[in-house]
Amino acid sequence: MKKCKKLLGFLLTILLLTCLFSTTALAAGTGDVAGAIEGTWSDASEQIKQVVDNVVFPVIDLILAVFFFGKLGMAYFDYRKHGQFEWTAPAILFACLVFTLTAPLYIWTILGM
Repeated sequence: MKKCKKLLGFLLTILLLTCLFSTTALAAGTGDVAGAIEGTWSDASEQIKQVVDNVVFPVIDLILAVFFFGKLGMAYFDYRKHGQFEWTAPAILFACLVFTLTAPLYIWTILGM
């Protein structure tokens, strides 16, 4: 019985704290939630573009460049060992690298931003 009262007291305390610290989020006076979301998106879209262009794409480019040169080196050593050069993997990595290097120039127009 004592354990049950302790648990009930703990749950009531959590409920009280939840009610005290929660706030109600309302759209502008008209209740237009879609307009509030669109306004937030239009404000944040420039920051998102900047972060993606200056952080995300360079990181992807760096990873692809490391993989490309690593795979090119491994393909060369395989050529020296077996006498046949395998172009497929380096060609795919090179195409992906070119795609991600040039993507910031056109990706935002494709997405309509």
